[in-house]
Amino acid sequence: MTDTTKKDIHDADDPYIWLEDVESEESLSFAKSANEKCLASLGNPTGNPTYEGVLKILESKDRIAHVTNHGRDETSATSNNQRIFYNFWKDSDHPKGIWRKTTEDEYNNPKDDPVWTTVLDIDELAKKDDISWVYKGASLLPRGRDSDPIHGGKLVTRALCKLSRGGSDAVHLKEFDLITQDFVSADDGGFILPEAKIRASYKSRDILLVGSDFGDGSLTDSGYPRVVKEWNRGTSIDDAPTVFEGESTDVAVNGYVADERNWGGNIWQVHSRSITFYTSKYWMAKLTEDHLLKPEDRPTDLTEPEFKELEIQDDASIDYIGKILFIILKSDWTPNDNTGITYKQGSVIYCSFEKFWLDGKSAVDYTILFEPTEQTAYEYFTVTKNYLILSTTDTVKSKLGFYKLDDSGTSLSLVSGGEETEAKIRACSCRPIDYRESDEFWFTTSDYTTPSTLYSADASKMECSELSDSKEEDAFIVQKLKTLPPQYDSDGLCIEQKFATSKDGTKIPYFMVRKSDIELNGKNPTLLYGYGGFEISLGPRYISSVGTAWLERGGVYVEANIRGGGEFGPSWHQAALKENRNKAYEDFIAVGEDLIEAGICKPKTLAARGGSNGGLLVGNMYVMRPDLWGAIHCAVPLLDMKRFHTLLAGASWMGEYGNPDEDWDNFLHKYSPYHNIDADRTSYPPMLVTTSTRDDRVHPGHARKMVKKLWDLGEGKDWPVHYYENIEGGHGGAADAKQSAFMNALAYDFMFDTLSKNAKGV
Repeated sequence: MTDTTKKDIHDADDPYIWLEDVESEESLSFAKSANEKCLASLGNPTGNPTYEGVLKILESKDRIAHVTNHGRDETSATSNNQRIFYNFWKDSDHPKGIWRKTTEDEYNNPKDDPVWTTVLDIDELAKKDDISWVYKGASLLPRGRDSDPIHGGKLVTRALCKLSRGGSDAVHLKEFDLITQDFVSADDGGFILPEAKIRASYKSRDILLVGSDFGDGSLTDSGYPRVVKEWNRGTSIDDAPTVFEGESTDVAVNGYVADERNWGGNIWQVHSRSITFYTSKYWMAKLTEDHLLKPEDRPTDLTEPEFKELEIQDDASIDYIGKILFIILKSDWTPNDNTGITYKQGSVIYCSFEKFWLDGKSAVDYTILFEPTEQTAYEYFTVTKNYLILSTTDTVKSKLGFYKLDDSGTSLSLVSGGEETEAKIRACSCRPIDYRESDEFWFTTSDYTTPSTLYSADASKMECSELSDSKEEDAFIVQKLKTLPPQYDSDGLCIEQKFATSKDGTKIPYFMVRKSDIELNGKNPTLLYGYGGFEISLGPRYISSVGTAWLERGGVYVEANIRGGGEFGPSWHQAALKENRNKAYEDFIAVGEDLIEAGICKPKTLAARGGSNGGLLVGNMYVMRPDLWGAIHCAVPLLDMKRFHTLLAGASWMGEYGNPDEDWDNFLHKYSPYHNIDADRTSYPPMLVTTSTRDDRVHPGHARKMVKKLWDLGEGKDWPVHYYENIEGGHGGAADAKQSAFMNALAYDFMFDTLSKNAKGV
C-alpha cells in the first residue's frame, strides 16, 4: 500500500476502512494483537478435551473413504480389468491429504481395509514447493473424449488439479498425468495457470475451455472469469482465442462440453452467463467428433458450430440426459401462449432436447417430472445407465423416486412402486458408480445421531420391488460396504422436528437434538444454528463435531430452517430476498423464542451461531435482539452491508441482498450490523467473531471493522467481544485438521462455558 492510499483510507467516511487492506502491516498487527487478547481471555484450546475430540474425528482413520470411479485398467496385470476407484484422504499422517487409488474388489471387501496406492501426496508437494498448498479438487478428462491410444475411453488418464495457497478460493491450475502419477510440465504441453479464480474443463484431451485472470478486462466486477478461451495443448494461453464473453457486471461466465452420447444424445458445447447469482443465460451448439480435434487436425471443410440461445427464463436452470432437456423453474412459466399452460414455480419439466434447441420453447411438448406442494421441494436427480433417481424433500425430510429411461432415451416413466410414500428424517446421497455401463450406484445415509453408512445399490432392483417405508433396508440396496463407527456418545439422545410461528404467522420448522429425559428448567445450554440464504437448505446429517463438542456435554443442538434457505424450494428462498430480509431474521428470533417458551432454555442459556451469510444472520441478532442471547459465535461474516459489493466476491451477492448504491436508504441500512450498533446500550451479549486472513470470498475486513468499532464504542461498558483471525484457511476458516479443531474448540468452548456459567444464575 502506498502512503497516498493509506492516507486516503484513513481519511474516508468509514474510520475503520484501513482494516480492509488485508495484508497491510497495520491490519495484520491488529489481527495478531486481537488473537493474543482472545487466547489470553478464553484460553488456548489446543490440547483441551474439545480440541482433542474434534481433532480425533477429523483425523480418524475409521472415516468412510468415499470414492469416484475412474474406469477399468485393461493394461494392469494386478487389476484384472477391475474398476479403479480414487479417493482423497486426510488423517494425522497426511494433514494436507493424499490422492490415492484402489481396485473395486479391494474396496468392496467388507473384512479388510483396502490396499491403497498413493497417486499424489499434497504434504510432500507442499514441502517441496515451500507453499502451504490446500487441495481444492480436480477436473477429470472424460473417458469418452480421451484420444489416448492405450487407455482412451476406458480409464481416466488426465486431471486438472486445483491447488490453493492457504485455502483461498483462488487456485493454481496444474495438469496431472494419472498414468505416470506426475504433473505434466509446460515443456511437455501441460496445462498450467497461475493463481486466479479459475474455471476450466476439458473439451477433449488436447483442448481446454478456460476462464481466468488473463489481464485487463478478463474478470467481472465480482472477480470471476468474464471470458472463455479455447486453449490448445502446446500453445501459449496468450494466443488462445476467446470463444465467449460476458459483461463486467455479470457474476461470471462459463464454457463446458455436455457429452450425452451415452444415452443416445449429442455432444453439446455450452456457454453461460451468470448475470446475477440467480439469473443466467445459456447458449448451446451441437458438436461433431471432429470439433473435439485440435484446429490443425480438423477437416478443412468442417463447419463452425452454431450457437443458439435457449429460450428459458433467466432464473431457470437446465440439465440433460441424452435426448432430454430438463428445465428447473424458479418462477411460474408459460412457454407457449397458444396452449396457455403454466408450469409452477419449483417444478422440474422436460422436453425434446434437440427440438427445443432448434425450434424454441413453443415448439415442444413438456412433461412434468416434479411439481411442488407447499411442503415439498426438489433437491437433485442423478442418472445411471437406464434410470433417473429423483431426490426431493417433504417438510425437510428426504424422499426418493425411481424413473426408467424409455423410448430410446426420449421419455421417463415412474417405476411401479418406485416412489417413497413417506419421507424420512435422514440425509441420503445417490451417486452412480459408472453410468456408462451399469445401473449401480453408491447410496449413503445418516441422520443427526446415526453415523453414515455406505451401500452399493442397483436401480434396476426397483423393477421388481417396492420401496419400503419402514426402518428396514431400502429395496434397492445390494450390499452394505462401510459404516462409520460412532464418533460421539448418542445414547439417550432424541431427534425432534418442531415448528415455531414467525411474526407474520408463517410456520418455521426446526430440528432439535437433545437428551430424551431433559428437564424443562431453562438451564440447558442450547445452541441455535442458522443460515437462511442463497437457497441453501439445512437438514439431517451426522453431526460428529457438534456431538463431541456440545451434545456429549449435555447441550441441546437446534437447526432452524428459516426463510432464505431452500427447504421449501425457490418460494421459501425468495420470501427473504433484499427488502424482505427481515423475514429470515424474524424466523430465527421466533425459533429462539419458541425454545425459551418450551422451557428448553432461557435467553442466558441460548447461543446463536452462524457463518458467512449465517454470520450476517447472527450479527443482526446481536444488534436487533441482544436480549435474546447468552452468547454468539459469528464466523467468516458479512457485516458491512454498505460496502460488501466493493469487497472481493461481494458484487455477486447483490441478487441476494440488494445494491447498496441504490437500496441503502430504502432497506439495506436496516440489516447492516456494522451500522446498527447502539452506542447508548450499556450491555451486549458476549460474542466471539472469527475469520481468516486468506478468505478471498467474504472479506476479513467485515469482521475486523465490526470488532474494532465495538471495542472503541464499548470501552468501559459490558460489551464482551473476542476476535480470532486465522492467518490461513480461506472461507472455511481453516487450512487443515489441526486448524479446524482449534477454531471449532475455541468457538464451542466459548459458547458452552458462557452458557454454563449463566445457567447457575437461572
